[in-house]
Amino acid sequence: MDYSAKLKERIETINKALEEYLKPNYPQRLYEAMNYSVFAGGKRLRPVLLLSACEAVGGDTERAIPFACALEMIHTYSLIHDDLPAMDNDDYRRGKLTCHKQFDEALAILAGDGLLTFAFETIFGVLLKDKDYKLTQAAALIATYSGSGGMLAGQVVDVESEGKKIDYKTLMYIHDNKTGGLIKAALMAGALIGGANSDTVSSFEKIGYNLGMAFQIKDDILDVTSTTEVLGKPVLSDAKNEKQTYVSLYGLDNAQQDYETLSEGAVKMIKDMGENADFLAWYAQSLINREK
Repeated sequence: MDYSAKLKERIETINKALEEYLKPNYPQRLYEAMNYSVFAGGKRLRPVLLLSACEAVGGDTERAIPFACALEMIHTYSLIHDDLPAMDNDDYRRGKLTCHKQFDEALAILAGDGLLTFAFETIFGVLLKDKDYKLTQAAALIATYSGSGGMLAGQVVDVESEGKKIDYKTLMYIHDNKTGGLIKAALMAGALIGGANSDTVSSFEKIGYNLGMAFQIKDDILDVTSTTEVLGKPVLSDAKNEKQTYVSLYGLDNAQQDYETLSEGAVKMIKDMGENADFLAWYAQSLINREK
C-alpha cells in the first residue's frame, strides 16, 4: 500500500470536513479568524492519529471524522492562545502571521474561544444522534485531556516555569500534558470510537505517552538545530522566553537518544496490534523522521 498517498487522502478528508463545519457565518470576522488559523497549513497530526487508531482496532473511520475535526479545532485554539503576547508572544506560525498579528489580540482570543466551543458543539451533534456509550466516553476523554486534566494544566505549569530552573519531574509533567494530552486523547478516543475494549484503550494511552513525549523533545531539538524558514516559526524561542527544555536540561545528544527510544517504543507497541495498525505504525515512524 502507498501509505503516503493514504495519508494525503486522509488529510484531504479531514480538511473537507473542516471546511463544511466552519462555513462562514455572521459575524464574518470571527469566522475569518477561525478559518485563517485552522487552514494555515497544519499537519493534521492529531486527527490523523484519531482516525488511524479507529482503523487499527477495526472501526469505521467515517464515524470518527467529527471527533477528528473537533480535536483539530481544539488544537488550533490552543495555538492561537499560545502565540498571544501574554504567552509566547510569537509573530509567525507555519510561515504565516499569527492570528493576533493578522487580525488583533481581541479577535484572536475570541477566535480561539470560538474554536474550542465549536469543537464540543460538533461532538455533541454526534452524541445527540448516536447513543453509543463508547462515543460518550471518547467525548469525555477529549474534554479531560484538553483541559485541566491535560493540555491546559501543562500550559499553566509551562507559563509559571518561565525564567525558573525546573527539575526533570516538572519538565516531564509539562511535556506529558501540554503536548501529550491531545495525542493521548486522539489515540484513545479513536480506539473507543472503533469499539476497542478497556485494555486496548490503555495500550493506546501508553503509546500516546511515548509519542507525545517524543514529539515535544523533537520540538525542543528543532528549536535549536533548525531555521525559521524550515520550521515556519521563530527558532531559539524557548531561550528567548527563558524556558527550560529537554535540550537545555540534558543536552542535545541525550535529547536525541531519548527521543529515538521513546519513538521506537511507540512504533513497536503499535506493530504488536496487528495488520490493521500498519498505517498507524508507518505514520508514527514518519513522525520520528520529521524536520518541522
